[in-house]
Amino acid sequence: MSGLLGMSTMILGGAALLYLGAEWLVRGGAGLARRLGVSPLIIGLTVVAYGTSAPEVVVGTQAGWTGHGELAVGNVIGSNIANLGLILGLTALLRPAPVPRSMARGDVPVLLVASLVLLLMLGNGQIATWEAALLLGLAFTYSVWMVLRARKDSQTDSRLAVTEAAAESAGAPTGGSLARLSTLIAVGFALLVVGGHFLVQGASGLALRLGMSERLIGLTIVAVGTSIPELATSIVAAWRGHTDMAVGNVVGSNIFNIFLCLGLAGLPGKLVALPTLVNPDLLALALITLIGLLLLRTERTIRRWEGALLLGSYGGYLAYLIMQA
Repeated sequence: MSGLLGMSTMILGGAALLYLGAEWLVRGGAGLARRLGVSPLIIGLTVVAYGTSAPEVVVGTQAGWTGHGELAVGNVIGSNIANLGLILGLTALLRPAPVPRSMARGDVPVLLVASLVLLLMLGNGQIATWEAALLLGLAFTYSVWMVLRARKDSQTDSRLAVTEAAAESAGAPTGGSLARLSTLIAVGFALLVVGGHFLVQGASGLALRLGMSERLIGLTIVAVGTSIPELATSIVAAWRGHTDMAVGNVVGSNIFNIFLCLGLAGLPGKLVALPTLVNPDLLALALITLIGLLLLRTERTIRRWEGALLLGSYGGYLAYLIMQA
């Protein structure tokens, strides 16, 4: 019993450190973006998405490099399912979420490509080192493209007003020097590393003691734990009326989870999973991604009943996992 309590404490402590680390990282990053005059959509797709995806990146990299490849893959798949089903669903339930034209025409197709790449790479049940390097190259390309878009968008007349609103939603400091913002980012990253270590060790130990697979732990406990920053950021943004930033956060995070997280975690060549066609988790991810893409496909508004559909899909997937366990 004491062993289970210790593992559970490590998981909870790791999740708490991940949340605090991501929050400080997002605040510092959003503060810098505010000074650069970046729009809320771009902040959501770059600064906030990078910051809130940092727990998945840290946990996935530590798991992949320490021989827990199944945990790393399960974390990414489970986090992406949670982002679309739980977070986007709750966001739309709180407040109908508009889909900006730039996202429908640019970032949504990128998410489709990223999802297809994931399905193809795991077709044989593993991600090789060269495939991980390709994912990192795609992450870099996407980031450069986003920066170019941000520079173009920063020239619009309305950039000051929307930047203030975005920075407020992200919890950015109202002022502060570059040194203060850099310190926030550095401390946030340090907390992420420590929290990721605790979460990986606690989750793998819990799986061993309970006789559960690392895949199942990664899809549930670790996935939800690392998705807490996305959940908090998106709900706060939606509550304050900035649902475009919340939607951008979900889309950007899912793209970075595939490209950046699996890219870094897969460099040792130890990421394994069931082949795509017989992998229920990948099939569930493909289904909920397809539903999300249909809702995001055009410049429109995600209604509350559509948010309920996403949330219900996520609930059904969790029910399946519980029955399987």
